[in-house]
Amino acid sequence: MDGLTNTPSVAIIGRPNVGKSALFNRLIGRKIAIVHDRPGITRDRISAVCTRGTRRFVLWDTGGIFGAGETELNTQVRQAAEQALRESDVLLFVVDAREGLSPMDEDLARVLRKSKKPVVLVINKIDTVKHESLAAEFDSLGFKSSVAVSAEHDRGISDLLGAIDRLLPSSAGDSGGTHDDSLAVAILGRPNVGKSSLVNSIVQSRRAIVSELAGTTRDAIDVLYERGGRRFVFIDTAGIRRRGRQSSSAEVFSVLRAERSIGRADLCVLIVDLTAGVTAQDKRIAGLIQEARKPSIIVLNKWDLIKPRRDQKQIVAKLVEVARQRIFFLEYAPVLVTSSLTGEYVGKLFGLVEKIQLAAYRHIGTGVLNRLLRHAFEANPPPTVRGRRLKLFYAAQAKGTEDRQPAPPEFALFVNDPRLLSQSYKRYLESRIRQAQPFPGLPIILTLRPRAGSAKRTSRSRSK
Repeated sequence: MDGLTNTPSVAIIGRPNVGKSALFNRLIGRKIAIVHDRPGITRDRISAVCTRGTRRFVLWDTGGIFGAGETELNTQVRQAAEQALRESDVLLFVVDAREGLSPMDEDLARVLRKSKKPVVLVINKIDTVKHESLAAEFDSLGFKSSVAVSAEHDRGISDLLGAIDRLLPSSAGDSGGTHDDSLAVAILGRPNVGKSSLVNSIVQSRRAIVSELAGTTRDAIDVLYERGGRRFVFIDTAGIRRRGRQSSSAEVFSVLRAERSIGRADLCVLIVDLTAGVTAQDKRIAGLIQEARKPSIIVLNKWDLIKPRRDQKQIVAKLVEVARQRIFFLEYAPVLVTSSLTGEYVGKLFGLVEKIQLAAYRHIGTGVLNRLLRHAFEANPPPTVRGRRLKLFYAAQAKGTEDRQPAPPEFALFVNDPRLLSQSYKRYLESRIRQAQPFPGLPIILTLRPRAGSAKRTSRSRSK
């Protein structure tokens, strides 16, 4: 389980469209897997930590083992589901009560019995009392533990959690606490730039499905990983396309999920395809990261496809310089050239993450900060706005939190009128602050506050 050896794991298994993703979302308590009435939507293994029961466990959602969809993907979907079956401690075998027992269910039941793993038969879509009689048909499958549920309506979920708890193995250090100190890293980019390949290269397994078909990853997949005693959750997101090129409702949901992933990430990694260069869509995604004020890293992927035999250092430096010029508004983001296919330079990503985390603890003393900003105002006075100019009275850096995640540095500037600060002058002040403390990978947040006396004087002058 990639280093998460103290946390037991549970896999949701079943044929397509029986409600596996809906059950996954219900157990986790938030919408991670995409729920859609078309078979074969979930094509990757999606994981998250479930804390709703008395003990925490890693929950895996899988693609339908007898999956529908593109022929090229079917083998990979089955392999991913079978790997989840092998690695998990408890299996949740989901069937559809309304459709009844199918030959696929019977075939899958035989496979699960051969696994010798504890199995809970989850009879889904028992939405009302009237549906309860439908569960009897599945007794013929012969599983000792079965629970009738409605994932959509939250019926029977407490009973299911109890059944899971009874079957989970005891493990040292396991607890039911809800604290999770994992660093959530969102892997973002256009379709087919190598996001899933990068995640696989990082965790050194083929957990996310990799395909040449653009748009393979439809869900935001949480891949749990541990390195050097530190836990990570890599969120492998669906490729973000321009709105006009979204071909289906499932793809629209995927784009929304990717955008939400930025919001729940502690750090964002933007993947750019070196063979295509920085595109307008790459800049749009970078803009979403900037708007969300997230720490970030830019990865220029597919180095193996353009790698020259000579002058490699010079070529890398040039590629980084061009990327910085194109994505100038993320100038604070470190840039890394990698090949997710060969793994070259991928390990350096963790060094950059650690560098950003350490930078989050940096602090500029109040005296140093005020002298620095006064000199900045003197060297380049703010522009006048309707005959008035921004004045700085005092500045201080806000205290950081005890959270282990990299929080952007925030500076409070007490001024005569916050509305007098232009965007260009704001960028100028941020650049001057970075001269004293670079804060690599971290956006700088300037919070302007009017000094009490100046605010009153402003309101009085307007009333005259």
